[in-house]
Amino acid sequence: MNKILMLFASILISFSNSKAQNCTNGRYDTEIFSNFSITQDIQYGSNVNFDGSNQNLLLDIYSPSGDTETERPLIIFIHGGSFVFGSKEGTGVVPLAESFAKKGYVTSSINYRLGMNNLVTVTGPSEADASEAVMRATQDARAAVRFFKKSVADDNNPYGIDTTNIYLVGSSAGGFTAINLSFLDQTSEIPSYIDMTDPSLLGGLEGNSGNPGHTSNVKAIVSLAGAIGDTTWMDNNSTPILSLHGDQDGTVPFGTGQISIAIFDIMEVDGSESVHLKADNLGIKNCFKAHYGADHVPHQSSAAYLDTTEQYITQFLLSEVCGETEFCICNTPLDPTPCHNGNGTNSLSFEGLSDKLLMYPNPANNEVHLILEDYAIDKITLLNVNGQMIYKKEFLQSNVVIDVSSFQKGIYFLYIESEGNSITKKLIIE
Repeated sequence: MNKILMLFASILISFSNSKAQNCTNGRYDTEIFSNFSITQDIQYGSNVNFDGSNQNLLLDIYSPSGDTETERPLIIFIHGGSFVFGSKEGTGVVPLAESFAKKGYVTSSINYRLGMNNLVTVTGPSEADASEAVMRATQDARAAVRFFKKSVADDNNPYGIDTTNIYLVGSSAGGFTAINLSFLDQTSEIPSYIDMTDPSLLGGLEGNSGNPGHTSNVKAIVSLAGAIGDTTWMDNNSTPILSLHGDQDGTVPFGTGQISIAIFDIMEVDGSESVHLKADNLGIKNCFKAHYGADHVPHQSSAAYLDTTEQYITQFLLSEVCGETEFCICNTPLDPTPCHNGNGTNSLSFEGLSDKLLMYPNPANNEVHLILEDYAIDKITLLNVNGQMIYKKEFLQSNVVIDVSSFQKGIYFLYIESEGNSITKKLIIE
C-alpha cells in the first residue's frame, strides 16, 4: 500500500431479530454510570483439559451500578496469552469490561482451558497441537454463550441481559477464539489433523463444556490482534466483525503469515488484513482499523491506543445495538476514502452529497460553517488523525456552525450524516 488511507463506511443495520434497546441519554456511547459491580468466579462449565485433568470454567460479570434496565446487551471478553497463559483478570480485557459496564452493558470476562501438548519438548508443539488448543478455547467460549442464554431461558434472567444482543471481544488468542466461534461453523471445515476423538475435544464444534440445548451464536465479534486458520471458513452468512491490529505485530501476523509460540514456528494463519479482505469480497459487514507502526495488542500498554480501541468498539457496537450509522476508520490519516459499506463495495451510499455540501472556512481557527443543499444535516462527528472522537452532535438542520476555537491545531475529519447517508471531509484547524 503506497498511501496510508483513512477509510470510512456507512452501514445501516436491520434489527428485526433484536429487542429495542434504550439508547437515550448517551447509553452505550459514554460512561453514564459512575460505577459498576463485579461478581467473580461464577462457574459456567467444566471439561477435560489436554493433559486429562478436569477443569472448572469460571467467569466474572460486571454490571452498571444502579441500573434499572432489565434486558441489556452482553459483551463477553476473552483474554489472550497464546493459549498457554493469561486469565480473565488480564489487562487486555478488564479495562474494557469495566468501561463498557459503565456505558450500560453487562460485561463478562471468561477463563478457558489453557495449555497444549509438546509445549516443553525439543521439537515444540505441532500445528495439530496448537489448533487443538484453539478448538478447546472455542468450545469453552461457546459454553459461556450458552450459559448466559440458559440463565435467561431457565433461571429467570438473573443477570438482566438481552440474548439477541450478545457480542464477543477477544484479545490476541481471545481474538482467535472469537473468530473461530463465528466462522468455523461447519464440521466439514475442521482440519483433518485435529483429533476430535481426543477426550478434551469431544462434542464436535459445540463441545462438552456445559449448558447443552442452547445455541452459541452471537450477533457480532471484535478481534484485537486475532487471526483465523483459514479464511475459506468464512462465507457470506458470517458474523459482522471489527478488527484492530498493529501492522508491525511480531506475534500474530497482520496479514497472512507464520505464527510462533515461544521459539517454535507453528503454522500459517490469516491475520486481520486477510480476514477483512475476504469479508469485503463476501459482503460481510466489517470494519478494520490498522494501528500503523504498532506491535502486538498496543491497547494493553498505551492509554492512547486503549482510548482508540474503546472508541472503535463503542461505535461498532452502537451500530448493532442502537441502529446508529456506523463510521469505520480503517487506516490512518491522510486521505479519507470510503470502504467497507457492508455489501462488499467501495462507494459512498449517497452519490452527489459532496457536491451539495458547502464547508467554509477551511483551514479554520474559530468557526466552521456547513450548508447542505436540499437536505438536513442529521449528525456531525469530528475525529482527530488517531481516530479519536473529539466532537459529536445532532442538528437536524441544513445550516450548521461548529465552534472549533478550543480544539488543538491539526488535521481532523468531519463525518457528516444526512438521511441515513454520509460523507467525510478533511478539516484543518490552525
